[in-house]
Formats: sequence, structure tokens, C-alpha cells
Amino acid sequence: MRRTATARVTTTRARAAGALLAAAALAAGVLAGCSDDGGGEPVGVAKAATTLGPGEGMLNLVALPGSIESGGTDPRVDWVTPFQERTGCKVGLKVARTPEEMAGLMRDPDRRYDGVAAPPEVAGRLIAENQVVPVNTDLVDGYKKLEPKLRGLLERDGKHYGIPYVWGSNLLMYDTRTVPPPAGWAAIFDPAQARRYSGRIVMRDSPLAIAEAALYLKGSERKLKIRDPYSLTPGQLAAAGRVLAKQRPHVGEYWDLPADAISAFAGGRAVLGQALPYQVDVLSRAGRAVRGVVPAEGATGWMDAWMIGARAQHPNCMYQWLQWTASPDVQQQVAEWTGVAPANPQACSGDRLRSGFCAAYHVGDRGHLDKIIFAHAPAKRCGGDSDGNDCTDYTEWTRVWIEATHPQSVKKPQAKP
Repeated sequence: MRRTATARVTTTRARAAGALLAAAALAAGVLAGCSDDGGGEPVGVAKAATTLGPGEGMLNLVALPGSIESGGTDPRVDWVTPFQERTGCKVGLKVARTPEEMAGLMRDPDRRYDGVAAPPEVAGRLIAENQVVPVNTDLVDGYKKLEPKLRGLLERDGKHYGIPYVWGSNLLMYDTRTVPPPAGWAAIFDPAQARRYSGRIVMRDSPLAIAEAALYLKGSERKLKIRDPYSLTPGQLAAAGRVLAKQRPHVGEYWDLPADAISAFAGGRAVLGQALPYQVDVLSRAGRAVRGVVPAEGATGWMDAWMIGARAQHPNCMYQWLQWTASPDVQQQVAEWTGVAPANPQACSGDRLRSGFCAAYHVGDRGHLDKIIFAHAPAKRCGGDSDGNDCTDYTEWTRVWIEATHPQSVKKPQAKP
């Protein structure tokens, strides 16, 4: 099992403070010329397919590192070559280094990508900006076998904009020899509780981690009236930023790679913090005394989905790719390689995955899924906000995250001579 696609996506939505700053600047520049609803359709926009014809012989995709494997990293891990041999669709892959770069590639009117494996902070914006088109799920064999809760995450006005690929949840992991079972997010966000393990707490380095601070505030400061931890008003976002800033002195490491948190727990440098099921699984199988729990307020989660580009040139090959990546055998390969949960529970049937894998990653566990609040792209428009309050977008979340957790990287204005 290797760290790739989504294990990386959820932990490193932007690689470091410098990259986060650059991403914020890029996003601000792009969004400055856009209306809240994303404006009109891009030139040459594709339409939702109603029927399929023969493959066009090519397929151009965008993905983050590790989302697609063609044997280059390990010759035993290859779900691209069999697809090309079966369909005649030659896969061309553009690897985006960060989610912001991915969004920029899909917005570029001079590029015509057929599909993108989008994490939540990208998917919502692509829908709002009309950079992707609805998927005709009737043309995707096996669609109804995918996890029902995941299928509804990218539904807008009765239309589906993505085919679930992989998913996961963000848990609280603790060393059972040192830390009593934490009841909720207060274990790492309440200053009095965090102080007990100061310097030995780890946090994932991602603006979307603000949502966990928002969940903590939802219960501890009800006057803020937080409903959705991914739809925050400016005041709510500022409050979450203050929580993170007060927590910062007690955080030993903001982890980028999943292996960093594994190393911290294995070496005793960490005893409590945010973690993925992947890290809990690896450490547990190595005999470490750790456990991952869902906090009382609920856990956050994420889904990566395949989406069809608005300027797709090879729609038939794209639909064949959607069917291929949703199949149980391919889902098994993706899950095992990336260390994340497959969107198709049938990947756990028979002897496809090792014993215990699907239990560790909660595949098909409806009780676990019901406790997860799945991420969506923070946007200016509050979802379902009857009061009409404006919310904050991902650019603002990125700024607050940097200021709260990496203040040393924020450039201070120079004094006038």
C-alpha cells in the first residue's frame, strides 16, 4: 500500500505555506473576473451525453499525483494499460501538482481535457463555473453499485456531475498508552485540553482542516450558529481562525505526507491528532498502540470523483473510463495502492482486498458514513442559508489557514520611507 492519490489529496491541499500563498493569489486573480455563479458557459462547451458511440481513440485526463497508475511507479500496479487494450482509447495524463493548478487547467479555454479526478475543493468550483458537464449515469454500467451516500454528493438540481472514485474520513488518532479516549474535537482545540499534550499534537496541513475547528465551535460556541462547517460566514471563519491560532503553540507538526504523521506517532513525538484511516491501519498493523475515533461532533470526510470536462473532445472514451474506474476490480487496485476507501463496496467482495482492509477503512459501514460530514468547496453563497448571509470561499479559507498556522510565512507590508 502506497501513499498516493487521495491519501495525499486530503493531507496536502496545498503543499506548504509558500504554495498556499501562491494558490490564494492565483485563485483571487481568477475569481476576480467571475460572478458568483461562475458566469456563462465556456466557449465550445460540451453537452451531457444521451447515447454513446465508438471510442475516439484518445482520452485526455487531469489528476493529482498518484490518482492514475500505468505501471510507471510499480509494474504490478497498472489499471491504464488494460483499459487502453480493451477500448482502444489511448490515455494522455496531465498531472496537476496542487488542487489550484488542477482548477486552473480545467478553466483554461485553450485546453480541452476530457476528464478530471477532482477533490471536493475543486469539484464544487468547477460545477459553479460551468467547467464540467452533467454525467448521464444511465450510460455508466455499475453506477448504482457505488456507495449511495457518495452518489448524492455532486448532485445539483437533479443532475449528477461526478462519478465517485475514492473516499475517506478524518479521524482523531491517539496513543492509547498516554491519552484517554478523546470525546470530541475539544481534545485538540480547547486550549486547556491541548496543553496537556503540548508539542505532541499533529494536524493535517490543509485549509479544509478549518472545518474541524468549526465543528468544535458549533458545540462550544452556539451563539455563532454554525450549521455547515464548510459554509462559514466571515465572522464564523474568523472565530475558527482564532481557535487555530490558539492551538498552534501546542502543535508539534502540521503534516503534509501521511508518512510524516506515522513517523511522529511511531517515534513517540506525537500522541494525539488528526489522522486518516490509512495511518491508523498502518500503525495498528505494525503493533503500535493507537486508535482512531469519530469525535462526538462527527468526523469530516472527502470524496474524489471523476468529472467530464466542459470542452471534452472524446466523450465516448471518457464514458468508457468512467465505467472502467467504477468496476470492482479497478476499485480494488486503486484502494489498495492509495490506501483509501473504494467507492464501490463490491471491491471488498471475494478475495479482492486483504482481510481486514475494508473493516479498517469502513467500506460499506453505513453507521460510520452517517457520522461523516463530507467536504464541499467553501463558497461565497451560503448553502441553504435562509438569512441570506454571505459566506466565505476557498481563497479566504486559505488566507485564514496561513495566518493562523503559518504566520511566519505571511509577508508584512513594508513601512514607507
